[in-house]
Amino acid sequence: MNRYIALKKRAINRLAQGLCLLALLASIVPLVTILLDALARGGSALSLAFLTELPRPVGESGGGMANAIVGSGILVALASVVGLPLGIFGGIYLAEFGAHRFGHFIRFLADVLSGIPSIVNGIFAYTLLVLPFRHFSATAGGFALGLMMIPTVARTTEELILRVPTTLREGALALGIPYWKMVLRVVVRSVRGGILTGILLAIARIMGETAPLLFTSFGNPFWSFNVFEPISALPLQIFNYALSPFDEWHAQAWAGALVLITIVLGLNLVSRLIMRFSK
Repeated sequence: MNRYIALKKRAINRLAQGLCLLALLASIVPLVTILLDALARGGSALSLAFLTELPRPVGESGGGMANAIVGSGILVALASVVGLPLGIFGGIYLAEFGAHRFGHFIRFLADVLSGIPSIVNGIFAYTLLVLPFRHFSATAGGFALGLMMIPTVARTTEELILRVPTTLREGALALGIPYWKMVLRVVVRSVRGGILTGILLAIARIMGETAPLLFTSFGNPFWSFNVFEPISALPLQIFNYALSPFDEWHAQAWAGALVLITIVLGLNLVSRLIMRFSK
């Protein structure tokens, strides 16, 4: 009887392991398929010129997406200025002082904001920063993307701070350290690796967003470093090229998608490494 029960448990355990393995493979197959498809379709258009040159006019061969790559970097920087302070300090507040109705309300709003479609953030930024000034701008695009970063960074920061042992706080306070200094220099410093990981994941989340930028930064075929003027971005450039009737632009759109996927994968890899070495 005991042998039968042991065999039954072993069979169930192996069945569960097999189902988990199948689920893992099912989640990996789409990613590998997308990578191979982008490489096959856009690999021929990917070159040094693609990474360093501006787009060429219709009918001229060559050109690249250098302005879009730089524009994506500028938009991410602007989004970080908006989203990181609010997200990090909001997470600290929720973890340390959010055990009341107002804290629960803010936590609920953060969860709702994380589920709002990105196009809604774009429309909000369009109403707030585009319509009053009557022109598109990188600032409006960065603001829209920054709104998307806030809930991810805030909730990640909150969960990490809540895992800090109470004894660490009590030890710091017993030494006479003010509460605010204890939070910033002891608690936050002990989980800074995890917070940085959350920041990188939030950046990876917004890197591929197109819908908010259609209403805000709009796009620009030239170099643009003025944050109050329209600016290009990789998702926008890919979107415009994919809708065009030109085969060469289609190949460049796939090449841009390959670059974007590589950046996102790199950010996720760096975040994993930071988490591993920060433990």
